[in-house]
Amino acid sequence: MSHSDTQSLNCDLLIVGLGMTGACAALEARARGADVLILERATSGGGTSAMTEGVIYLGGGTRLQRDLGVDDDPDAMYRFMDAICNVSNKAVLRRYCDGSPEHFDWLEAQGVPFTRELYKDKHICPPQGPGLYSSGNEKVWPYREFATPAYRGHLVNGPSGNAGSKMMEVLLKRCEDEGVRVIGDARVLDLTSDAAGRVDGATFRRYGEDHTASARKGVLLATGGFQMNEKMVARDYPFLLENGVPIGEDSSDGSGIEMAQAIGADVESPGAIHATASIYPPGDLVRGIIVNKFGQRFVAEDSYHGRTAAFVFDQPDRKAYLIVDSETFDYPQFSEQFGYALVDGWETVPEMETGLGVPEGALQRTLDDYNEFAAVGRDPRFGKHPDWLVPLKNGPYAAINLSADVVKYHYHSLGGLRVDEEARVVAANGAPVPGLYAAGSCAASVIQTAKGYGSGMMLGGGSFFGRVAARHCLAAA
Repeated sequence: MSHSDTQSLNCDLLIVGLGMTGACAALEARARGADVLILERATSGGGTSAMTEGVIYLGGGTRLQRDLGVDDDPDAMYRFMDAICNVSNKAVLRRYCDGSPEHFDWLEAQGVPFTRELYKDKHICPPQGPGLYSSGNEKVWPYREFATPAYRGHLVNGPSGNAGSKMMEVLLKRCEDEGVRVIGDARVLDLTSDAAGRVDGATFRRYGEDHTASARKGVLLATGGFQMNEKMVARDYPFLLENGVPIGEDSSDGSGIEMAQAIGADVESPGAIHATASIYPPGDLVRGIIVNKFGQRFVAEDSYHGRTAAFVFDQPDRKAYLIVDSETFDYPQFSEQFGYALVDGWETVPEMETGLGVPEGALQRTLDDYNEFAAVGRDPRFGKHPDWLVPLKNGPYAAINLSADVVKYHYHSLGGLRVDEEARVVAANGAPVPGLYAAGSCAASVIQTAKGYGSGMMLGGGSFFGRVAARHCLAAA
């Protein structure tokens, strides 16, 4: 295709970005006979999606859940997500939960592989093999009381720790087979609008030349998050720039968000960032307690790792320690990746207080209180699940440093453009921006707080609403 040929720059649906969101939107549009053009900043597609562990958060009774005997339904999924995800537009969540089973079937129909094997232990992401595991806070109090916990982490069968590469290999091949047109090395500069204010294309730079692509029906932004934009991260999380590690391609720089804002788009939860440095695996470490610099607990230790990190960031000086005894001690499996440091070991609790600089007697009181209730399988302070409750009475004791100035918290953004249940971008005045859609990490969609995040919510929400956007755009226009 000659990129100087103006005819080749006309299309029905113009998509900016070719990660999972863009690919799924393109396939949905092609199935409806639309001419699709994708502008991708990199030479070829994949984006941050191809760097992921390949977890897709789905539920409501997917075929995989049913095949593995997992009981779930859209109402249970909705009650859980509504309680924890901090989403203001309930119609967005409702749409996602109701459509989740069909979306799984669609992904399998594209050839994305899932193994019929359930993983029941606690893991940040199981090694290659299992297709379903618990990837969120479903069993964490009080959320387990809103709905019966269900396994919702749908894990693509691909390379351990990077099944996203297999997922994108499949989806990109499908796009090629279906005739989706892609222009690589295209850096989108601005969105264009017609005389009536309807978004109708975008200008982009390729090899030093500027071009304009025109869309007859609409434009979908699938540009990724803003974790590579230091200015945007620094507004709420300057400390992450010093010691944290952003997860993503260089193109996850918030450009799609800024382009849409330039024509009046609104943003939601702009400071929402998910960070992680998981203490598990091994699961035994969840049996320890996490305290701040005053020796006080502040989170249920069985929380999903991103929820724990968010609470660590709330603590004085962002200092935190995982306290274990000789029965629960182990080294975090990802010590090297996250830079965990074993502070030291001590024979007694008073010695540990001195070693950590905790006020005298504070940690002892915390442990006494915890041990008293753990002995009878209760945690009245934070509702830690009985599965992980054991008294910590067997010295020597050890402390693993979880502080934000020590640990390399890996992070990505959650907030972004305000969108509705059709994935339309919403303007500051509350009305949809005509012709403009957004999905994936550039949109504030199904999850808007790290305290509620579960692995796969970004891939799940992005791929789902990319398809929603394609359908609505083609039908509306």
